[in-house]
Amino acid sequence: MASRNTALFLVGLLLSCIAMSNGARILEEKTTPSKGEEHLPELPALPKVELPPFPEVHLPPKPELPKVELPSFPEVHLPPKPELPTFPEVHLPAKPELPKVELPPKPEMPTIPGFHFPKPEAKP
Repeated sequence: MASRNTALFLVGLLLSCIAMSNGARILEEKTTPSKGEEHLPELPALPKVELPPFPEVHLPPKPELPKVELPSFPEVHLPPKPELPTFPEVHLPAKPELPKVELPPKPEMPTIPGFHFPKPEAKP
């Protein structure tokens, strides 16, 4: 009996939620003005402000940079490269031959009786 009461309570709760959401939607539609009815307050016209003319700037000519000669790099005498050690030769046994496997013949595709693919027509 308790599960029946619980089920009835949940159904009633669901129906009340649906009713509340419908009511809220209707209220929202009535209070929100549509796009055509929007009333925007008129903004006062802003006064035009005239800026003073931008002053001309006279820069002095660029000074020429002195030519700088870099000292030459000293010669570096490196020791000779050491020779790489040789690796010993490794003799691995030959790979065994894989046995040949004979597969059974490929089965033919089963056909549907009375069905055939149409042959494409030659394009003019």
